[in-house]
Amino acid sequence: MIDSIKVVAFDADDTLWENEPLFREAERTWAGILKDYGTLEELSARLFEVEKANMEDYGFGAKAFTLSLIETALKVTGGNLTAAQTAGILAAGRSILHNPAKPLPGVAETLAALREHYPLVLLTKGDLLDQEHKIERSGLAPYFSRIFVVSNKSDREYRRLLHDLSVAPDAFLMVGNSFKSDIRPVLEMGGWGIHIPFHVLWELERTEEYDHERLFRVSRFSDIARCLLP
Repeated sequence: MIDSIKVVAFDADDTLWENEPLFREAERTWAGILKDYGTLEELSARLFEVEKANMEDYGFGAKAFTLSLIETALKVTGGNLTAAQTAGILAAGRSILHNPAKPLPGVAETLAALREHYPLVLLTKGDLLDQEHKIERSGLAPYFSRIFVVSNKSDREYRRLLHDLSVAPDAFLMVGNSFKSDIRPVLEMGGWGIHIPFHVLWELERTEEYDHERLFRVSRFSDIARCLLP
């Protein structure tokens, strides 16, 4: 059945390059600034609740995260956030925007091999400018025939993508580290998935995983070629 696949799409953050660890480092810096108001675990729990509440308005990405850092800091300090603390939090958030987007081991070589057999598509969610910068820094853009940056990855976005690509669900395969965003929606609409977990996962991306006849699981990016190439 794998012969039916006509297009292979890839997630970007924490699939092609490291991203989530930068958020966690910024969060630790933020918690250090607010150490008088709680432990890292306590402050992170407060932050997560604010992030969830802000998702509909802010979406995903470093800028949305930074706004949530500031809002949570205002809440935990009772509005007594100093200018120096605010500047420190902004600097922590800005550091995420400087992600070098260095491709993870095996990424460039595997994309080069796959491109000889499939049209490759990049599908990433988040802030448009930030994602464009990371794609440019990575040097991976030439491997992809199309690049899409979306605000979210749900059934709606995937169906729009398939319409734009003029491809049927059973001819589409998605590769990504998030089962919730990259794999589950594609399986549910009749597509294929390759799940390649990353060692750090944002709490909001956690979900119950399951096995499926159209799902492959790999531990290294280079293993993707074994799944798709003759």
